Amino acid sequence: MNNFSGLIPGLGTLPLLTEMRTRSISAENPTGAKGKGGMAIPNPNDPKLPHSSHATDLGQGWKVRPFLNAKAHETVTLMDVDGPGTIQHIWIVTDKEWKGQGRACVLRFYWDHEETPSVEVPLTDFFAVGHDLFAPVNSLAVVVNPTSALNCYWPMPFRKHARVTFTNDSDLEIPTIAYQITYAEASIPDEASYFHAQWRRAVTDRKNPDYVILDDVEGQGRYVGTFLAWTQLSDGWFGEGEIKFFMDGDKKFPTICGTGTEDYFCASYGFPENYSTAYVGNTLNHRGENGPPKWSLYRWHIMDPICYDKDLRVTIQALGWWPNRKFQPLADDIASVAFWYQQEPHRKFPPLPNLEFRRPR
Repeated sequence: MNNFSGLIPGLGTLPLLTEMRTRSISAENPTGAKGKGGMAIPNPNDPKLPHSSHATDLGQGWKVRPFLNAKAHETVTLMDVDGPGTIQHIWIVTDKEWKGQGRACVLRFYWDHEETPSVEVPLTDFFAVGHDLFAPVNSLAVVVNPTSALNCYWPMPFRKHARVTFTNDSDLEIPTIAYQITYAEASIPDEASYFHAQWRRAVTDRKNPDYVILDDVEGQGRYVGTFLAWTQLSDGWFGEGEIKFFMDGDKKFPTICGTGTEDYFCASYGFPENYSTAYVGNTLNHRGENGPPKWSLYRWHIMDPICYDKDLRVTIQALGWWPNRKFQPLADDIASVAFWYQQEPHRKFPPLPNLEFRRPR
């Protein structure tokens, strides 16, 4: 346990004292360094302190630099620290409503000075918010609270270095980026792997309605989560499709094959109600008002990780019903985030689609 103190699992181990040291990065302490928080001095004329005018009467130490801002098409660095350590919690808020700007903002995580990111996901989708539409999430790995508070608890170990960036791809300034990244300075064992997340989107083809959630993954790893932002483009029930995990040399047929979309998200006979639990959820109440039906669905493989040795590919079918009770291949609009752990180096991700392609319907 002392060799892996950054990943203490829960309540039962809280009394244990280890060599772990807690650090937290925010706009008030951008390096997370010891004794360096809240040092900014109010200066309304400093463009790097756009919110300091509220603290001019109080001075240093009184909420002078609580937030960052990101100009149009600007990338700002949220975290840039040396290891070893483990990110334990991320909280981030931008606006009261995302209004189509959630997917305009992109989070990227880089481990140990790598050139390409291990995480590259639009802001809202990373936190299981689909279509830039708020829905509460109450799970172990992700929590989304009113009005727009995004929280992540996925453990993210790093050995040499961790860098997290926030890119505003829109033509409008993001005036407020409130955030806190809490991490533990602690040793990391050889067997610990690195956190990865990748976003994709496509409209499925009725002739071959397989949607690819993840592919081109090489090496040993664990698949730990799926988030789907599903937009129906056909009437009726959409969730007959099976999720499939092709691993360790599987070609035509997978090793793991589900039995239906609602089955994979641990429901039954459709999604008659919303639910948000520790490991699974159907969170968005959007059954077709103001546009086509939209669904936000998450499944965290925390207690049942998908473990593989050499390679992994994950797909799900877009499948519904014909009126004659036959399966109907669908052309639906699906966006996804795949979450997994693996050792570095990872295969370079496909190019992230441009903003116009990322925007919700």
